Amino acid sequence: MSKHIFVIGASRGIGAELVRAYAQNPDHQVYAFARNIDLMEAIFHQENVHCFSLDLSENVEGQFAQMIDQLPQVDVLIENAGYLVNKPFPNLTHVDISTSYQINVIGVMESIQCLLPKMNPAGAHIVNISSMGGFQGSMKFAGLAAYSTSKAALCSFTELFAEEYKETNIKMNCLCLGAVQTEMLEQAFPGYQAPLNPIQMAEFITDFSLNAQRYLNGKIIPVSLTNP
Repeated sequence: MSKHIFVIGASRGIGAELVRAYAQNPDHQVYAFARNIDLMEAIFHQENVHCFSLDLSENVEGQFAQMIDQLPQVDVLIENAGYLVNKPFPNLTHVDISTSYQINVIGVMESIQCLLPKMNPAGAHIVNISSMGGFQGSMKFAGLAAYSTSKAALCSFTELFAEEYKETNIKMNCLCLGAVQTEMLEQAFPGYQAPLNPIQMAEFITDFSLNAQRYLNGKIIPVSLTNP
């Protein structure tokens, strides 16, 4: 069945592989959003991929206002954008903390607000991409206070949104990813070799996003072979 699929945070890593995975089905139309539109246009050559510039760090509503008329009804929305600071807690600046929360939580919430009128009333699935660092009871790591707490807030938002929209056909779930071999992982854990690569994780997320809403809503799901 043809779907309109939106991926926010699509220029590299798992996000880029998600775009490629969805685009393998020619019936799907994939809408890729990231700050670096030049990079996306350079790496995505499929006719069913459409690229848009979006920076979650500022004026999300204003950016969507300029493009909303070009966007179709949303069947699947993947909130994959992320910002990581790896610093000892005493060295975190106000900018470090506020930027982490703006991109990882506030910008996600604002983008969903902007896209709500576009959600397919017959059924839409929003998947928030969090981290095992934000999963309650998981092992935590020094230096990631801003990142992991913001990802924990994304988990809480998922539960609250699902409660507020439980009488509708808009479903939201949150995946807390473990170690995947991405640039962000290298930034957090230099030299660490993850058991999964972005293509493998994208395969899982693709299937989850297209099917899990029939069974799950408001769930925080750890997706990890290891910790981290």
